[in-house]
Amino acid sequence: MVDRIYSIDSTRIVAMIFVILIHTDLFEGMGAYGNIANFIIETSARFAVPFFFMTSGYFFAAKVSHSNVTEYFFRRVARISSIYVFGILLTAPVFLTDAIVRAHIEHRSVVNSAIHEMAGFISPLELIYYGDSVSEILWFLPALLFSLSLIYLFIKFDKTKYLIPVSLGIHVVGLLGGSYTMFVDVPFRNRDALFFGFFYTSLGYYLATHDWQPTTERSRLYLGATVLFGVLHIAERYLLGYVLTDRTFAHGVYSPSYTIITVLVTVSLFLFLLSRPTLGKSTSLPSLGKYAVGVYVVHPSVLFVLQNGSAVLSVAGYEIENTIVWHLTLTPATFVGALLIYVVVDELGLIEIGGSHLPRSDRFRVW
Repeated sequence: MVDRIYSIDSTRIVAMIFVILIHTDLFEGMGAYGNIANFIIETSARFAVPFFFMTSGYFFAAKVSHSNVTEYFFRRVARISSIYVFGILLTAPVFLTDAIVRAHIEHRSVVNSAIHEMAGFISPLELIYYGDSVSEILWFLPALLFSLSLIYLFIKFDKTKYLIPVSLGIHVVGLLGGSYTMFVDVPFRNRDALFFGFFYTSLGYYLATHDWQPTTERSRLYLGATVLFGVLHIAERYLLGYVLTDRTFAHGVYSPSYTIITVLVTVSLFLFLLSRPTLGKSTSLPSLGKYAVGVYVVHPSVLFVLQNGSAVLSVAGYEIENTIVWHLTLTPATFVGALLIYVVVDELGLIEIGGSHLPRSDRFRVW
């Protein structure tokens, strides 16, 4: 096995594009066929966030096996926290400005609207644990922090053999409450560290800590399994969203976050990538992989501005939101815009890609 897993580094940036595709709702609302296309794309994209959790767990295990567990854990916590703070500092002013502008247009108190919006930003549970006090898109970072924290506790108490059964059991409860509510009603939020991130991060940790490596000879098997489970994933969600509910694509797009087969798709893909560690080495994808987390934290603001810009154009009489050009443009525009902003902020010295993302004025470079 090579020191660097180029296939995983390459997939980081590809997975990030799929995350954006989920948020831009490609072709949704453009008739039944548009909704069908969105359903297939959105379902196919659902591997992305579990992939990032698995990747984090996998490399966390690889790192702590050669270093002090506590020391590395707290370094990791500091870095992820800095990225989350950076995302909040970038996103909050954009959302606050929108609230103020809307209040002014609707002849409501600008001051009260601003105070109400900022109060929501600092709601303790949503800010610290759920990660959606400013933008629900940023939930991944606190979820990853708490997921790694749980794994750290299992390591410290020498109970890692229970990681998979415990995290799986909790994840099943989360799945029932999120995607199978027609069978069981679970009355609490479940897209978080405990019910979601903990399981996938534990899977990555488990794969890294066991003396087994997917071989190149079996890569076709893993790829075939990924494709098969991908098809079954679409079928499963179609069954849940349309067959069991008597709804049609004309009514809208069924889009639960994750289901049982999401696990199988993600694991089989991860095994394929591990079996082909040099995949993508000759391309630029591995070098772009380091920008994935930056695109993630910046793209909520970029997407918000673009979507509000289209709304303004609609009010002005230029209906672009339901045009094919808009749908084909929104995703690449969001990705490129977020990537450019992230690179510029790094070039200005405000953050350090691969290091701390806490903005500091003394990091401005002299040109």
